[in-house]
Amino acid sequence: MRRKLTTPIMYDNNPTLDGIKQIDESRQGTALYKEQWADSFAPGGKQFYIESYGCQMNFSDSEIVASILAEVGYTPTRNAEQSDLILINTCSIREKAEETVRKRLRAFESIKQERPGTMVGVLGCMAERLKKKWLEEEKLVDLVVGPDAYRDLPKLIGAAEDGQRMINVLLSREETYSDINPVRLESNGITAFISIMRGCDNMCSFCVVPFTRGRERSRDPFSILAEATNLFENGYREVTLLGQNVDSYKWDNPETGQHVDFADLLEMVAQINPLLRVRFSTSHPKDMTDKVLQNMARYDNICKYIHLPVQSGNSRVLELMNRTYDRPWYENRIEAIRQILPDAAVSSDIIAGFCSETEEEHQDTLSIIEWANFSMSYMFYYSERPGTLAAKRYADDVPLEVKKRRLNEIIRLQTAISLRHNQADIGKTFEVLIEGDSRKSDQDFCGRNSQNKMIVFPKKEGLKPGDYTMVTVKDATSATLLGDIAS
Repeated sequence: MRRKLTTPIMYDNNPTLDGIKQIDESRQGTALYKEQWADSFAPGGKQFYIESYGCQMNFSDSEIVASILAEVGYTPTRNAEQSDLILINTCSIREKAEETVRKRLRAFESIKQERPGTMVGVLGCMAERLKKKWLEEEKLVDLVVGPDAYRDLPKLIGAAEDGQRMINVLLSREETYSDINPVRLESNGITAFISIMRGCDNMCSFCVVPFTRGRERSRDPFSILAEATNLFENGYREVTLLGQNVDSYKWDNPETGQHVDFADLLEMVAQINPLLRVRFSTSHPKDMTDKVLQNMARYDNICKYIHLPVQSGNSRVLELMNRTYDRPWYENRIEAIRQILPDAAVSSDIIAGFCSETEEEHQDTLSIIEWANFSMSYMFYYSERPGTLAAKRYADDVPLEVKKRRLNEIIRLQTAISLRHNQADIGKTFEVLIEGDSRKSDQDFCGRNSQNKMIVFPKKEGLKPGDYTMVTVKDATSATLLGDIAS
């Protein structure tokens, strides 16, 4: 049995991991909502309220936190005013994300005043980055817990209830939470995330993730398969395999010596059942292999969609970003996708105004967006993050007004390409997994095709969320396809 839960889920789009779905507001990092479902909890006990920001990994982590709290009697609530514990799962990828979190904390001050026993905790990457500063700068914060310390939450909460202000931000080389069955807070009952690895070994000069989430470590494939199988048996029809860089997934069986790479794992999950769709996020161009593409082509239920961040179209800027590939390498990967998966859609992440970027180099970024024909992109101007290699090595010397102007040029171009991309689908018929009602009308369903494009279409008697149906596209915007059920 499941009951509907509508705890707020806040998006502040992340250039490391793509968002769940494209909508126009995502280009501005606007907060969104998503319906959630959670397993039923026993009545009574204490309540917790959680908000998550940033990448899909943070939302997956919030599901792990919910599972850990459930074991000690905490029930989720959508009402912060009635909660005993308020948690904010934070993101440090951009300055705006951190500013948003601090504003939200201000909003909780009145709750603590009205309910003196209410505790406030900061989780996630921002907790790891700022550590003890949280307790010094934010007097209402009772708990500061990093991404690898969630198992300690019951103990930390107990100490905080006794009046102590607690912190645990130690990073781990082993923690994967593979034995925890997440409470599906942010799922619609049809789609779900599965975290397959944690951390990142890439040292992109603009990124704080290696410092906030630690080194890469992969879950054993058997626990991943068990989680995906359980989801399918409970009515889920799509899973997204998550990692900062899924293509670097690797696991060696200590007993047999068997080596499992990401292509192998992708195939193993696809073989669970043909009715279980498989997606993944995010890929790194340096690690995207033809073996992955060939396995995607081999299985119809592996979605033909790849999020492949380019960040910049200029090789000198890519070198400054420490992306470990140049423009020709990225173009080679796009050409491989086109050859092996001609029907695939590719999306990307793009940063405008990185350190010392010239106008000519900005034009290179515009040209690769046009050449790659991205179905959509997450676009940002560069925001210097303390502690990163870029902050230590390079001057943030592109004026803010130039960054914003370049970003607006990128957005305008990508919007036009997305519209053109979607208009090319008019007249085509796609298999769509129904996810639920359209946001704008309960007379329409919405769902995505294999290429990760959202399609809205009128309801038909006998169909329900979780069903597959064929939809013919009749019209399109830059963000959404509009269609009718194929006759």
